[in-house]
Amino acid sequence: MTSKLETLKANLEAALGGRLQSLTEDLDQLTAVVKPADYLAVCMQLRDDPSLRFEQCMDVAGIDYLAFGDGAYDGPRFAAVLHLLSITHNWRLRVRVFAENDDMPIVPSVIDIWNGVNWFEREAFDLYGIVFEGHPDLRRILTDYGFIGHPFRKDFPLSGYVEMRYDPEAKRVVYQPVTIEPREITPRVIREDRYGGLKH
Repeated sequence: MTSKLETLKANLEAALGGRLQSLTEDLDQLTAVVKPADYLAVCMQLRDDPSLRFEQCMDVAGIDYLAFGDGAYDGPRFAAVLHLLSITHNWRLRVRVFAENDDMPIVPSVIDIWNGVNWFEREAFDLYGIVFEGHPDLRRILTDYGFIGHPFRKDFPLSGYVEMRYDPEAKRVVYQPVTIEPREITPRVIREDRYGGLKH
């Protein structure tokens, strides 16, 4: 008797064939990697093929592979990962697409296939700088409009590039270079025998 995961894997290989760069299983879920050129066609088929029927995209996550595997990884830096759900068949799938250019990561938007990805793609753009080509309103969603950079990138400094403060002379909010001095915070050790000021 074949498991649901084996059935899904067979259906994916039959429907998508050579358009799958890889199909791996981890933590009882499949991950399909596709090329940017095949991404939209694959997603359309994942939604419409009766043997697959992924009606919902539950999430879009950005990933930065800078220094992945302690620097042993040698491939594209940025990827977008879709988390798909088939209500019809009660199964899930991850779909990963890598941006071809590390300096300007661009992947196609799937908003015309699953319109619920609107804010998910905006979040990945805001935090990772991944541009979703074809998105009708790609702008920041979590950071401030004047924010510089993308804070979830591995090379983004912990203190950021600029800080915001109210300037009483200008009577408005201003942005200025960061003035915070980097420091190392060492946690205080709580000793069990003197916890809370009580001696045991």
